[in-house]
Amino acid sequence: MQEKIRRINPDAEVYTPEGCFVNELSNIDADTEASIAQARVPSGKTTRWHRLIGTTERYVILSGEGMVEIGNMVPQRVGPGDVVLIPPDCRQRIKNVGGTDLLFLAVCTPRFRPEAYEDIDPSPMPPVNAA
Repeated sequence: MQEKIRRINPDAEVYTPEGCFVNELSNIDADTEASIAQARVPSGKTTRWHRLIGTTERYVILSGEGMVEIGNMVPQRVGPGDVVLIPPDCRQRIKNVGGTDLLFLAVCTPRFRPEAYEDIDPSPMPPVNAA
């Protein structure tokens, strides 16, 4: 890997079937050890139950207020500066319980791969454009 600065591209944000907006800040073949994405959950919205197979994920809360559910833990309130550690294969979801967007970084090791994502929510998956 070579030195590099990756600049944020706000236009790269996409709405995902998971129920949030994601902007992949760094997820490249040259850096397979980790990926960093910025996630945004609108006020009142909850992501779908899901897990990442073989991937550890960390949520670094930047702004807003959330209620996170991971594994068998009781739901926990999170806010700016909190880091949520999610082991591989662990069920997870997060709800925005504040009045503004919940914004956080999702740091994955190894880097996030779409085939690692597994939707485990019992409710039907909404269409991607249901934002």
